[in-house]
Amino acid sequence: MNPDRSEAERLQSLTTLGTVSYVLHLIVAVGALVPGAQISPVLLVVALVLDLVKRPDAEGSWHASHFRWRIRTVLIAAALYVLTAPLWFFFFVPGWLAWLAISVWFLYRIISGMVNMNKGLPMEFSA
Repeated sequence: MNPDRSEAERLQSLTTLGTVSYVLHLIVAVGALVPGAQISPVLLVVALVLDLVKRPDAEGSWHASHFRWRIRTVLIAAALYVLTAPLWFFFFVPGWLAWLAISVWFLYRIISGMVNMNKGLPMEFSA
């Protein structure tokens, strides 16, 4: 088998997988910004598990940075949501503002990741 062809097929497979993962994240991110339209966290869990399981397949390619980007985005957002949850119990407006800011940040990271992936560019490793 032609090594260049198998590498091209691997990259195409990773791009398809990345697109599915980013779309699942995007659905959840947009749902988080629309009042009353909370999309089931099941989609986010499916995307996270998909990324965790398939991450080793991307080693040595520019796609590896996208797997790390998506996984870190979910874990950081989850930590921030948990840390700011008490605000909802004591102060509605600060809780709402904190969660809105986290949701906008999450959406920004997902969109910037999708854009870079579609350009064939790796992600930079900032939080």
